[in-house]
Amino acid sequence: MNQKRVVITGMGAITPIGHSVSDYWHGLKAGQSGVSEVTCFDTTDFPTRIAGEVRGFDPETIVDKKEARRTSRFILLALKASLEAVADSGLDIAPIAEKVGIEIGSGIGGIEILEQTAIALSQKGPTRVSPFTVPMMIPDMAAGLVAIKTGAKGPNACTVTACASASNSMGNAYRLIQQGHVIAMITGGAEASITPLAMASFSAARSLSERNETPATASRPFCKTRDGFVMGEGSGILIFEELEHALARGATIYAEVVGFGASGDAYHITAPAPAGEGAQRAMVAALQSAGISPEDVDYVNAHGTGTELNDRNESEAIQAVFGEHASQLFINSTKSMTGHLLGAAGAIEAIATVLSLKTGYMHPTINYHEADPYCTLNYLPNQGATGDIRVAISNSFGFGGHNAVLVLKQWELG
Repeated sequence: MNQKRVVITGMGAITPIGHSVSDYWHGLKAGQSGVSEVTCFDTTDFPTRIAGEVRGFDPETIVDKKEARRTSRFILLALKASLEAVADSGLDIAPIAEKVGIEIGSGIGGIEILEQTAIALSQKGPTRVSPFTVPMMIPDMAAGLVAIKTGAKGPNACTVTACASASNSMGNAYRLIQQGHVIAMITGGAEASITPLAMASFSAARSLSERNETPATASRPFCKTRDGFVMGEGSGILIFEELEHALARGATIYAEVVGFGASGDAYHITAPAPAGEGAQRAMVAALQSAGISPEDVDYVNAHGTGTELNDRNESEAIQAVFGEHASQLFINSTKSMTGHLLGAAGAIEAIATVLSLKTGYMHPTINYHEADPYCTLNYLPNQGATGDIRVAISNSFGFGGHNAVLVLKQWELG
């Protein structure tokens, strides 16, 4: 089968540092932290009281009051980013509706609905359970509602692979276009899991930073003084499109998707495999699918969570895959500013990667205070960099040993 080329023609984002792609990119370039004290519930008794919240989002700007009330937050965030991405792309969906698909990943879905409903059931009985509980809660409903609002009638799905959900979803979207099944895909991820249950669980697992007094400096990927990740929320959506269709309609092309690789650790429910063995295989598979050698890669947007095991193992994996070239790579962690958006992380990080390829600027990894002897690469500590970067990869790894890697390339017609 003659494989189609896949390009990115639109993007949308709502994050802790910006409610649009332009605001988000401005925040990244400025080294702005979106982490602060949690305001959406009382954290008094919690070990961790900080997160990267999306502040000031009014869902009634995209749906009416009644619909906003019966729709969970992660779905509303996905819809906000999707509408921006579709508008940015200029894609007219109606004439090709059956050839426009949607794949939006989410690691947890509407967990706040589950929590609220469980309390209502326990305290007030089954008659107080809303009929919208399941539709508001299930992770695939973001893709479902975006289809309803945009009219896209192609393949519609949601991949749930923890913190790799968005990247797996984008990888699936890429392959659907590459193989000629669809013309375009609305793809990415959405998450809104800053809730009592989620934060209590991650705290019990000792996964979260407890720098409550200095929230803006709490997310410290690759720094020796890191003490855990910081939860974030938001959504990133990209429009993947078949190249010939994009050129025929005169679309603006941001970058090209040229490869995807995925793997499983088969090791542990939360910890990565030693030396990032699974991550290594995902990166190698992604580069092989792209027909690109490790020496051709200029930039890595790392998973970079700020946990002891992830950062060390990801660094070792990059070193193993790229060998001597690893020291020449620009590497950064978007999570240093946004916190960890879990199932949406890969999407907003793909957007950052695309904008770096387009502009030649790579944002800093903020809050880097002390070098870790086990993390010895160039993480762009506290200061961004410019360069002629042509090929980049974006890493995403999730609980359960899920690894997903996208290969993106500076756009050129040849």
